[in-house]
Amino acid sequence: MIKHIPNSITCCNLLSGCISIVLLFNGNVEAAGVMIFVAALFDFFDGFAARLLKAYSPLGAQLDSLSDVVSFGVAPSFIMYHYINQCVNISMFGFNILPPVAFFLAVFAALRLAKFNIDDRQTTSFIGLPTPAMGIFVASLPFTLRHESLAFMGSLMTSPYFLFAVVAIFSFLMVCEIPFFSLKIKSLKFKDIKHIYLLAAFAIASFVFLGFAAIPFVMLFYIIVAMFVKVL
Repeated sequence: MIKHIPNSITCCNLLSGCISIVLLFNGNVEAAGVMIFVAALFDFFDGFAARLLKAYSPLGAQLDSLSDVVSFGVAPSFIMYHYINQCVNISMFGFNILPPVAFFLAVFAALRLAKFNIDDRQTTSFIGLPTPAMGIFVASLPFTLRHESLAFMGSLMTSPYFLFAVVAIFSFLMVCEIPFFSLKIKSLKFKDIKHIYLLAAFAIASFVFLGFAAIPFVMLFYIIVAMFVKVL
């Protein structure tokens, strides 16, 4: 039974993604975002449990990717669809034709995960932005609208140009050849993981001032640091 524990946690990841979509259909965008955060926790703990129990399996690897497609690809795409649908309306045959652009996030998330499964270079780091990072970024956007010091986000989230740019940039980042460092810590020496210390310091300071609204800015900082990590 022990070998099934990591897979059971992975299934909870998938279930959280499905619940996120249902909550969005019911009009609760923030709760939909929260369930993506919950999925991310399950995504972390299934790998942790597999390492702890030495319960690795090909089934677990494939199940993890399939769950991630839903929780960090499809569910965030629906959140993006929701916002695009609110700010642009170009109808053809009674159908708003532009909001489905949001689902490019799901398409490129699937491509990124498929590449990851067959790429033996990504054992200690990533090539392309990890899919959960994209999903968490999109899931956290609704929380920026509630923070008084982020009033400018209200204008951005009602701008189709901003939303389309998010879709385009994150779709590209997921399948590009840019290396992104893993957050797995194998040493506490500053010189070995100074980029992680830098990210952690920025994240702590941001959460103190912004709470959950800090998440998209932490994700953007991660992307920026990853692009310069070799020279830090």
